[in-house]
Amino acid sequence: MFSLLKELPSISTLLSIYASVSAMAMLIRTICNEVIPKPMRNYISSKVFDLASRCLSSDFTFIIEERWQAVNNETFRAVEAYLPTRIGPSTDSLLIGSNEPLNPRAPPKQSIPVDCKIIDEFQGMRLEWTLRSTDTKKYFPREKRYFRLACKKGDRDRVMQSYFPQIAKKAESILRERETLNIYTYDQESSMWESTVFKHPATFETLAMEPELKQLVKEDLDSFVARKDFFEGVGRAWKRGYLLYGPPGTGKSSLVAAIANYLRYNIYDLQVQSARSDADLRHILTSTTNRSILLIEDIDCGTKVSRDRAKVQDDQQDKEDEQPNRISSSDPGVTLSGLLNFLDGLWSSCGDERIIIVTTNHKEKLDPALLRPGRMDVHIHMGYCTPAAFRKLAATYLGIKHRSSFVTIENLLQSTTVTPAEVAQQLMKRDEPEAVLESFIHFLEAKRNENGESGAQTQKQDGKNG
Repeated sequence: MFSLLKELPSISTLLSIYASVSAMAMLIRTICNEVIPKPMRNYISSKVFDLASRCLSSDFTFIIEERWQAVNNETFRAVEAYLPTRIGPSTDSLLIGSNEPLNPRAPPKQSIPVDCKIIDEFQGMRLEWTLRSTDTKKYFPREKRYFRLACKKGDRDRVMQSYFPQIAKKAESILRERETLNIYTYDQESSMWESTVFKHPATFETLAMEPELKQLVKEDLDSFVARKDFFEGVGRAWKRGYLLYGPPGTGKSSLVAAIANYLRYNIYDLQVQSARSDADLRHILTSTTNRSILLIEDIDCGTKVSRDRAKVQDDQQDKEDEQPNRISSSDPGVTLSGLLNFLDGLWSSCGDERIIIVTTNHKEKLDPALLRPGRMDVHIHMGYCTPAAFRKLAATYLGIKHRSSFVTIENLLQSTTVTPAEVAQQLMKRDEPEAVLESFIHFLEAKRNENGESGAQTQKQDGKNG
């Protein structure tokens, strides 16, 4: 033992060695600071730190961003739905709020705020989740959100093979049974969809439609939802297009709400005019989520993108003939081909389980290319009020299924054009059913006389012109 201690260097020797090493390190540092630019030094330091962290740390980190390859990341959406169910005592912060203005005493709902940590356990693994957010202006100014999942390096494969599939399965169940729906509108300034709670009361039970037509729509929706394997097998995008056409006030918007409530799908209300170009339209449409409804209301109003191209060319030729010196120019913005490419082109495959609903008051004005199967698969005519629709409205608004005056009303409806919206307005005027029905009969008689006089005047005018 004494001999070993005798062979050890003295303290003065150790101090001398330390001083030499420190001097050499300071010399190297001074040379590096003088020769190597600061950005390069920072880069080298970061790489050395990352290498040391990977070698010394036993943790592994997954990053799940909100966007993935130009579309919404479905894994992010699944985690966003799943994590609120894992809120527990270890959660360090919560985002709470209420979306029930008619029930201020309702308990607030819970959500995940930025930088909140949630601990989950799965098959003996400890998993730590954190929601992060950064601002980015690379392409479109918007908030960039992502989830950070920390686990042990040895658990990485099990997380990929078992944990993420379990999250996807539970998220699908949560989204199918969600209590509230959202309706989204696109904000052009911020280049993102803004949402609000959708609480339209319309259902298939309350719709004033022919029973056969309602049943047809419900069966078609059920078939669409259940045939994922069929769409994949035949090589088609898992989507369905509906065209709702008819006069204003015939219940097109109510049918859209009933479909959303029936399927529990969120609604993306698109105004085609809000897109600056076809590229902008693609960004807008690929920002929608799966299991949703893309709604384009009154597509024939306010834009020429959907107009029949042959008729537009004829109108343009007439204008040029009237004003031969006028230089013609095409309207900027979205083109019909840009819209069709998303409905049934290559971009239509960017998303699954989507319903596309287009409404119009004038089907004849739309380009035939927009109406063909594969784009608008189901055409539903929303017409004037029928006796069956009146009976449904009477049961809904007055709580009655039959009265002696129904026969008179139904006979008048056969010869009078009146929309379900007009009928509903008349049935809401009073609380006494008999008084309401009597007033409604007078309304229908006046409407019929008005239509008869208008028709006679039109025929008379046509005779003079002839």
